[in-house]
Amino acid sequence: MIKKLSLVSLFTLLPASYYFAQTTVSAYLKDAEGKPVERAEVDLKGSENDVTADKIGYFQFVDLKPGHYQIVITKPNYETKVMEFDVMDSEKKKDLGIITLYSSLTSADQGLAIIDNGGDSDESSSQVSTVGLLQSSQDVFSRIAAFDLGFYWFRPRGIDGRTSENMMNGVSMVKSDNGNVDFSNWGGLNEIVRYPEIAANHSPSEYAFGGASGVIYKNTKASEYRKGFQFTQSLTNRNYRNRTSLRYTSGMSKNGWAFTVMGAKRWAEEGIQDGTFYDAYGTYLGIEKKFSDKHTITFNAFASPYRRSTSSPSTQEVYDYRGVHYNSYWGWQNGEKRSERVRKGFQPIFQLQDFLKINKKSNLWTTISYQFGKDKGSRLDWQNVQNPSPTYYKKLPSYYLNSIIYSQYHNNTPAVDYEKLFEGYQAANENWVNNNQDVTQINWNSLYAANQVNDAVDQAEMSTRFGLTGRRAKYFLVNDVSDDKILNAATHYTYNFNDKTKFLLNVSYQNFKSEYYREVNDLLGADYALNVDPYADSNKAGSSGLYNMNDTQLAKQVGDKINYDYILRRQEVKVNPGLKLSSGQFDVFVSGLFGYSTSNREGLFKNYLYQNNSFGESQDYNYWNYGLKGQVIYRLNGRNFFVYNGAYFSQAPFLEDIFINPRANNYTVPNIKNAVISANDLSYVISTPFLKLRATGYIVNTQDDTNVQRFFADGLVLNVSEGDTGTEDKTASAFVTQTMSNVNKRSMGAELGVDVKVLPTLSLQGVASWGEYKYTNNPNVYISSDVMAAPYANLGTAYIKDFKVGGTAQKAFTAGFRYNSPKYWWFGASWNYLDDNNLDPSAILRTNEFIQNNNSSTPFVNLDDPKIERYMQQVKLPSSFFVNANVGKSWIIGKYYVLISGSVNNILNNRKYITGGFEQIRSANGNVDFENDYNSTYPNFAPKYWYTQGRSYFVNLQVRF
Repeated sequence: MIKKLSLVSLFTLLPASYYFAQTTVSAYLKDAEGKPVERAEVDLKGSENDVTADKIGYFQFVDLKPGHYQIVITKPNYETKVMEFDVMDSEKKKDLGIITLYSSLTSADQGLAIIDNGGDSDESSSQVSTVGLLQSSQDVFSRIAAFDLGFYWFRPRGIDGRTSENMMNGVSMVKSDNGNVDFSNWGGLNEIVRYPEIAANHSPSEYAFGGASGVIYKNTKASEYRKGFQFTQSLTNRNYRNRTSLRYTSGMSKNGWAFTVMGAKRWAEEGIQDGTFYDAYGTYLGIEKKFSDKHTITFNAFASPYRRSTSSPSTQEVYDYRGVHYNSYWGWQNGEKRSERVRKGFQPIFQLQDFLKINKKSNLWTTISYQFGKDKGSRLDWQNVQNPSPTYYKKLPSYYLNSIIYSQYHNNTPAVDYEKLFEGYQAANENWVNNNQDVTQINWNSLYAANQVNDAVDQAEMSTRFGLTGRRAKYFLVNDVSDDKILNAATHYTYNFNDKTKFLLNVSYQNFKSEYYREVNDLLGADYALNVDPYADSNKAGSSGLYNMNDTQLAKQVGDKINYDYILRRQEVKVNPGLKLSSGQFDVFVSGLFGYSTSNREGLFKNYLYQNNSFGESQDYNYWNYGLKGQVIYRLNGRNFFVYNGAYFSQAPFLEDIFINPRANNYTVPNIKNAVISANDLSYVISTPFLKLRATGYIVNTQDDTNVQRFFADGLVLNVSEGDTGTEDKTASAFVTQTMSNVNKRSMGAELGVDVKVLPTLSLQGVASWGEYKYTNNPNVYISSDVMAAPYANLGTAYIKDFKVGGTAQKAFTAGFRYNSPKYWWFGASWNYLDDNNLDPSAILRTNEFIQNNNSSTPFVNLDDPKIERYMQQVKLPSSFFVNANVGKSWIIGKYYVLISGSVNNILNNRKYITGGFEQIRSANGNVDFENDYNSTYPNFAPKYWYTQGRSYFVNLQVRF
C-alpha cells in the first residue's frame, strides 16, 4: 500500500508538467468508513481531462505522458484533496490505490485542501518517496489556530510577521521599506488567492528561503480555476457589511487559450466601529497561452482601489465612558459623520510568467512583475493651537481631577484655581457621561470657525515675516503619501535526478523605489497652510523654520507638498538553492540563501535643522545575507512520523529601520546590524483516518534585531547630547521615533493539535500552545524627533531583559467539535482561551531618563528601588475565553452547486479582551507628578488599547454554474 503523509493545507493549484508517453492512471475513492465515494469530480490540472468517479468510487485517466501531475478531487461536504504523482517512461499502468476523502466542516468555504503524495494503502511501494510532497502544509494545529485563535490576534510562537515571505506568481510581495505585505492590493479576490501553499514557521520551501514565520506561495494561472461562473454574496458586521463577487473561467480552449476574470466589491456605510466606512473594489484578469505541452505563458493583473476609514486606540478612561466601539477619529459635519483618518489607494500589479519544460527532468519558471501607485492616509494637522483630538489628555475629566490631586500634594495652588479645576472636571465629566458629541467627537465646525476668524495679529505676522496675505490654516487635513514603483524578477528552476532526488534553484531581484511626502488635503476654510515649523523658535532660535529651504513658496494649497518629501530605494538579489531527497525511511530537504542588498535615501526637501544632511542622496548601505534551512522526516510507518526543522540565517534591516528619522534627514540608526535568527523544532505527527495529531517543541532565538516605533509624545523632556548643538534639554511635544538596536529575543514552547473521529460523522478537536516569548538582553535606545535640532538623543540602556514580547497571547487553548451529516450539512463549535498577553514594554520608560535627574545624576526624590520596580513592571492584559460556531449546507442542483455557510465568533459577546495596545510616554519632570500619575485611577498618560469588537457574524452564499 502506498505510504503517505497527509497534511491539511491552504494550497495553490500549481500547473501539471507536460510529457510525452501514454499511461493509464487509476484509483478508488473511499470515505473514512471504507465506503465508496461516488460522483466526486477529479480535475487533472493543466488539462481538460476532468473525470467523475463512478458508483464504486473508481476513476481513471488514459494516455498520460511521462511527467509530474497534480489532480484535485472535490465533492460537497468532503475535504478537497490535492494529490501529485509521477508517471515514468516505462509505466503502462499506474495504480494510485485507495484514496480516502474525509468529511469536512467548512472546506468549501475556507478553501482547505488535503495534500497527498499517493494513495491510502500502506503496502504499495510505488510512491514511497515524499520528494513531491508540498512542504509544510497546514496541519491540524495550524488550521485550528488560524481559524479559531487567529481571529483574536493570536500569533503562533510570537514571531514577528516581518520574517515571513509572501509570494504571488513567483515574486515577493513583501515591501522593502517596512517588511510588511499590503493585502489590500488584492483585497476581495478571495476566490483567486484562496489556495496558497504554505511552508509553516521556519521550515524550508520550494519557492523561497523565507524567514522564521513561513512562506506563503500563491499561483493564479487562468486555467487552474474551475470552468464556468462562480457568484458569491456575503453579509457580515465586521469592517465591511457586504461583499459581492463574480468570477468567470473559460477553461483551456483547443487553440491553447484560457481566461479568468473576476470582480468584487466590499462596502459598509458604517462598520462595527463607530464612524468607520468601507468602500473597496477588487479586479483580476488572468490570461494563459499554452504554446505546446512544454511551454506556457501567463499574464496576471490585480487592480484593487480602496477607500476606508480607520478607528482609534483609546485609554481605559475613554472606553469606560463610551464603550469599546468608541472611535475618536470622526465628528459630525452637515449632518454626516466625517473621519479625519481615511486611507485610500490604488497600486495595481502586472505580472508576466513563463513556464518552460526544458526536458524530461527539468523545468524553468520565470516571472517579471511591476507594481506602481499611491497609498494615502489622511490625518489632522495643526499649528500653534491645541490638539483637536477629543481624547487629548487635557480635554478628559481625569486631567482636571489629577491636577487637583497634584496641586494638593504641592499645596501651592490658590483657592480660585481649585474652583476652576473642579468646574472643569464637572463639565468634562458631564459631557463624556452624556456623550455630548461636540466634545466627545471631533468638532469640525469649531475647526472651520478657528480658520475663518479674522485674526489681525496672526495676519500681520504672516505679512511681516513671510509676505503672505489671507487666513492661515490653524487646522488642516493632510495626506501622508507613499508613491511606490516596484520591479520584481524571479526564476524557479527544478531538476529531477530521479523520483527520489530533486534539485531546486530560486533567483530573485527586486528594485524598490518609493517617494514619501505629505500633501495638503483640505484647508478647512482657510486660504493656505504655512510650510514652516511652528516650533522653530524653540528648536533653533533665529532660524528660518523652513521645512524646505529650497522652496520660496511658503503658502501651500490643496495638493501641494508640505513638511517632508524624500525617496527610499533598495535593490536586492537573493539566490536560494535547495535539494530534496528520499532514502529508506528518511526524507531530507536542505535549502540555502545568499543575498545582497543596497539601500539609500534621497531627500527632496532641505530641512532648516539638517541643512547638510537632509537634501540629496545619502551614501549606500550594503548588507549581505546568508542562511541554511533543513528538514528531516523520519517515517516510522505510513502514519507515524518525526519531523525536524532547523534554520540559521541573517536578515538585513528594512529601510525604515536603517534611517532613524527619514522625514527630516539622512542619519542612520547607530550600531545597526543584520538580525541573526536560529530556530529549531521537533514534531511527532500521526495521520490516520481516525486520528490526526501534531506535537511540537520549538525554540527560536533572534539576535541584533532593530526595533523602531513611531508615536506622539507630549511634554517629553530629553537631554540631547548629540549633533551640532551640544548638550541641552529639549522638550518634544510631537511625533518621535524610538529605536532599539542590538535587541535579543527568544521564543520557546510547545504546540499540540489533535483531531479525533469518534463517530463517522463526529470529530473532536483540540489545540494547546504554551509559549514563553521574552527579551533576553538590555538593548540600547535612541530617540529622534523633528523638534530636536540634533540627529538623535542617546538614552542609553533600556532595562527590559526578561520582559515578555507583547502583541500576542503566549498561552492559548481550543476545544471543539464538528458534525458532518450525510445529507451535506455541517455544524461545529469551539471554546477558545487566551492568556499571558502583555503590552510590549516601552523602551524609553525603562531608561535612566525616567528615573534619574539629569542635573544631579541621581534618582528622583522618593524613587527608591522598590518603587522603580513597581512603576516599571510590564502591563499584563486580562485573559479571556470565547465561543465560536459555524454551520453550512450544500446542494448540487443539476449543473448548479450551491453553498450556504455562516459563522459566529465570540457568541457570548465578550468585550473585555484587549487585542493590543501601547504604553504612552510620560513626562519625566520630577518624582511627584510621575508617582501621582501612575497611581491615579486614570493616569494622564495611561496606555492606549484596542479591544475585541464583540460578537461578529459572517454569512456566505456561493453559487457555481
